[in-house]
Amino acid sequence: MTNLLNQTVLVTGASSGIGKDVAINAAESGANLILVARDTEKLAQVKQKCIEVGDEYSNHFYLSIDMSDPKAITEGVETIYDNFENVDILVNAAGFGDFSNYLETDFDLIEKMFRVNVLGLMLMTRLVASHMIENGHGHIFNVGSMAGKITTPKSAAYSATKAAVIGFSDGIRLELKPFNILVTTVNPGPVATNFFNVADHEGKYLDSVKAFVLDPDRLAWDIVNTFNKKKREINRPRYMELASVLYKMAPSVGDYFAGTFGNRK
Repeated sequence: MTNLLNQTVLVTGASSGIGKDVAINAAESGANLILVARDTEKLAQVKQKCIEVGDEYSNHFYLSIDMSDPKAITEGVETIYDNFENVDILVNAAGFGDFSNYLETDFDLIEKMFRVNVLGLMLMTRLVASHMIENGHGHIFNVGSMAGKITTPKSAAYSATKAAVIGFSDGIRLELKPFNILVTTVNPGPVATNFFNVADHEGKYLDSVKAFVLDPDRLAWDIVNTFNKKKREINRPRYMELASVLYKMAPSVGDYFAGTFGNRK
């Protein structure tokens, strides 16, 4: 594992899923953790786990922030920098999905998905990156999705949010490069987390794709071991990265497979 002693890692969506596992893996490597989500009870539990597995001198902190609320994000970041001099690494893992036919999806839900998955991520990145520029270094991880590269039925809106994350990350990576700030996009396929408790209304999706499901702890380990390393994207599973390239090269064939083999929601 990478040595993160004396480094501070801010993780959004840290109460569960990928964010939680990234936080715990980072704590095992000696990092100070700033845990952000809405549920303070769950955040307290994650903080306790970080204390148990981490370095005895590390400082762990949690804060409730609604990532759909710009004011809450702005005030939350002010609180963070009142308590920590630097944030060395930002992991934007907050997000949710909904697997429904687009025309049947409530538009308020779609708007909230964009507020959390895209606009909240963009604002958090803006505020933290400004401080990273002052400190002369930093690394930002934005959790996208393979859904942002290969869209399948019942994920039009969710895939649009993740495609936006990928596009934003590609642009901000170039803008921040002169300031010694790295940007990495994480694009996982299906991961065995409680994400599907919200997204999958029928509760059958994970079983239908169990051959392709990622272990969240293994994915988190891959992310943490990329901290402070120049890497454009982490795409998992790797064969889906190849599929996303072929999807663009042969779009008619890609649409066929996405609409048939990818239609398991």
